Amino acid sequence: MTLRIGQGFDVHAFSDGPGRPLVLGGVAVPGRPLKGHSDADVVCHAIIDALLGAAGAGDIGTLFPDTSPALAGADSLELLVNALQRISPPWRTVNVDCTVITEAPRLAAYREAMERRLGDALGAPVSVKAKRAEALGALGRGEGIACLAVALLEEV
Repeated sequence: MTLRIGQGFDVHAFSDGPGRPLVLGGVAVPGRPLKGHSDADVVCHAIIDALLGAAGAGDIGTLFPDTSPALAGADSLELLVNALQRISPPWRTVNVDCTVITEAPRLAAYREAMERRLGDALGAPVSVKAKRAEALGALGRGEGIACLAVALLEEV
């Protein structure tokens, strides 16, 4: 059996503009939206990079460039499924673990919904945790949200 681990990271600043929801892990969460070319879902973006890294298949910026007009406002959960399809086969997701770093909003009430949506999309268990930056740096000042992800793939 061949196993490979990949890590991913994404960060987006909050947007002052109206009109789009805050989406994390494919779930709309009450709060300020994030700036980004797509829906700016930092959780999905970090997982995409973790999957692609484990498979040795590049990164999110190469696969889904933020210069592509076709990707403006894209649903990041759909991008995640697309990335998964590009590496499957020969790779199957064993599990994914994510840590979301944000001062606000509080995510405890949305964690299970995120895990369910992501798990359904990947066909594998996903854990989502939320941590605060304890008032340190840009994240601690509440200027945006970041996510770290680790994915374990198995060759099939």
